[in-house]
Parts: sequence; C-alpha cells; structure tokens
Amino acid sequence: MKPAGSRFGMYERESSETRVYTSVDLDGTGNAQIDTGIGFFDHMLAQVARHGLIDLVIDAGGDLHVDEHHVVEDVGICLGKAVQQALGDMRGINRFGWAIVPMDEALAMVALDFSGRPLLQFEACFRRESVGTFPTELTAEFFRAFATHAGATLHIHLLNATNDHHAIEAIFKAFAKALEMATRYHPRQSAIPSTKGFVEGANEEPPSGL
Repeated sequence: MKPAGSRFGMYERESSETRVYTSVDLDGTGNAQIDTGIGFFDHMLAQVARHGLIDLVIDAGGDLHVDEHHVVEDVGICLGKAVQQALGDMRGINRFGWAIVPMDEALAMVALDFSGRPLLQFEACFRRESVGTFPTELTAEFFRAFATHAGATLHIHLLNATNDHHAIEAIFKAFAKALEMATRYHPRQSAIPSTKGFVEGANEEPPSGL
C-alpha cells in the first residue's frame, strides 16, 4: 500500500477557450481551494472535496462571456485526468463505489467503477435552466467529461426532487461518497482489482498542456 498522502495527481489544460489547473490528493481530509468563476459550480466542487475526503485545488478561467460550457467541461476533463493519475495502477483499491444521498426532498443515487471503460448513464430532469449562473444542463456535461477522462463507468440517477439546487447538490454529494468508496484501500486487497491483471489505461501518464 502507498502511504497516506502519496496518491497525488495534477493536470493542467490550456486552450483558446479555457485555462484549468487541477490537483487532487486522494488521501486528503476534504480541503478545497476552488475558483472557476461560477459560484454554484465552486460550491458543488467543494462538496466533492469535503464529502469525498480528498484535497482538491481547482483554478479555472475562460470564456464565460460566451457561456459556462467550456469551463465546466474542461474542469471535468482535468479532474478526471488528475484522479486517474493519482490512482496509478489502482492496486489495492475497492475500484467500485456507490451511494444514495438525500438533500432535503431530493434523493440521488450514484454508482462508479474505475473500469477503464468510460461511460456515463445520466437520468435526471431539472425544472430550471440555471441555478445561479450554472446552467443545469451542464451537470451531465461535467460528469461525462470526468467519466471519459478518468476511465470510469458512472451511473447517476436522480430519484426524487422538486428543487434544482437540492437535486444537483444531492448528485454531487452522492458522487463524492461513491468516489471516496471506490478509491479507498481494501484491507484484504493487495492486487490490481481486475481478473485481467490490469485496468485499461490505468498505467498511462496523462500529458499536460493540451
């Protein structure tokens, strides 16, 4: 097993649309330093850090004068890459994680598998176009970008909600708890968590500056 604090990943991305720096410590305590220029999105990412018990730094900026899409999607890309890097070959981890989380009247279910087979199954309907300056449709875009670049199978189901703030927050908190479970070391697991002997893409070092 790796000692606590050693599972660190960092990814930077710069394009004509955005610049994003992301770092993650999977053995952290829930500290978050987040600035994307989108207040509600910052609040949701802080939930991932706190409830996933990871230390998370995200500094992002971009063409918010166009809309929020590019920044949200690129943060998802960079977080996925950073988590994949921090996991290394994934030896000793649970690999699977799941959670059902209430947020007042809202109830969300998330299941996660670091399978090397990227997929997002997203079932949620929102009543509003945005919460604050965060378009509700970008919830799925963020998680699709994360799943694609973390090499994860990710199922998200909003089971009940009447308030979109509560709905999205329940989703992010459930994701955080599923992430914490999936990346945790199992006391009786020392092998790579696959009968194939490897997880596709797990040993690849993500490039920077793309």
